[in-house]
Amino acid sequence: MTVVAKPSIKPANPNFASGPCSKRPGYDVNNLDLSTLGRSHRSSIGKAALELACVKTAALLGLPEGYRVGVVPASDTGAMEMVLWSMLGLRPVDVLHWESFGSEWHNDITTQLKLENARSLKAEYGQLPNFDEVNFDHDVIFTWNGTTSGVKVPNGDWIKDDRSGLTICDATSAVFAMDMPWEKLDVATFSWQKVLGGEGAHGMLILSPRAVERLETFIPDRPLPKLFRLAKNGKLIEGIFKGATINTPSMLAVADYLDALNWVENMGGVNVAIQKSMDNLNVIKEFVAQNHWIDFLAKDPATISNTGVCLALKANKGQVKALVKLLDVEGVAFDITSYRDAPDGLRIWCGATVEEQDVKALMPWLKWAYEEVTR
Repeated sequence: MTVVAKPSIKPANPNFASGPCSKRPGYDVNNLDLSTLGRSHRSSIGKAALELACVKTAALLGLPEGYRVGVVPASDTGAMEMVLWSMLGLRPVDVLHWESFGSEWHNDITTQLKLENARSLKAEYGQLPNFDEVNFDHDVIFTWNGTTSGVKVPNGDWIKDDRSGLTICDATSAVFAMDMPWEKLDVATFSWQKVLGGEGAHGMLILSPRAVERLETFIPDRPLPKLFRLAKNGKLIEGIFKGATINTPSMLAVADYLDALNWVENMGGVNVAIQKSMDNLNVIKEFVAQNHWIDFLAKDPATISNTGVCLALKANKGQVKALVKLLDVEGVAFDITSYRDAPDGLRIWCGATVEEQDVKALMPWLKWAYEEVTR
């Protein structure tokens, strides 16, 4: 067996976790605008910062006219739960799921909301369901990118323009990293700590005019906790989308998110962020092509995620665990083990806040560590 020499160059930033994700290059907490700290989030300065977060998000993403953006509690999970509890029940529901988070939404719909007209369109880790089976007279729930499976939806061509139901998309590890066909999405949710490397605890909710109409015309037959209420007396609670959040937000986290948005804007916009992520993925693609012992968990190359890149190894569970620990001890890569419900392997974050040269520096270390734990 050929002995692989221990590499000498380490990634400058070893933070490859898939959430909270790495801070942006050049990040310095001392550069945040902290003028809102110690002020009420209901004050003019607090509401202005929150509204700016919504307005700037919409502008950078290029959302269609009439789409609303709001800051909500409890990260992407909170945003999705608000939508499921507030909007579902008018129509049957198709739930597309192929990894743990999508399966959580299916579980909520069937065991918590107890909706009887819910269809499960499921695929195993590494694959996507058959989109041809989707009924767009139903509401459709899906993740754009399977954070725990490394499998993404390649495009929105399968979504009908003349749909009767709503498309509700958990896009937390896709927004700012993948090309999103917004006109195909009636609801989208994401969180700051994913692609932009922001702080946790807050979610973003994007609504199309069709989603707003649902909220203003449908009253669900269930109690709604205060944190889930998006409409009152048949009208959307517009304040949520103009800086008046439902619950007290962390203004420090808001300042951090605005810093991330400024970074995207200053480097040229969302298309540049997407390209940075794709460049990172291409480094791993080249490495996988050159090494027989490692492969993508995604079965179809067109569906390989460019954010949470999930990899399968020719190694047993103990060897994978030892490899991850070895790279952690060496200070080369932190938090790259696969999600607890996913097949054993690696998950390397490749969003735009990760630098291409750091991904390149990591690859020889992967090879070295693999040889160390398997020989």
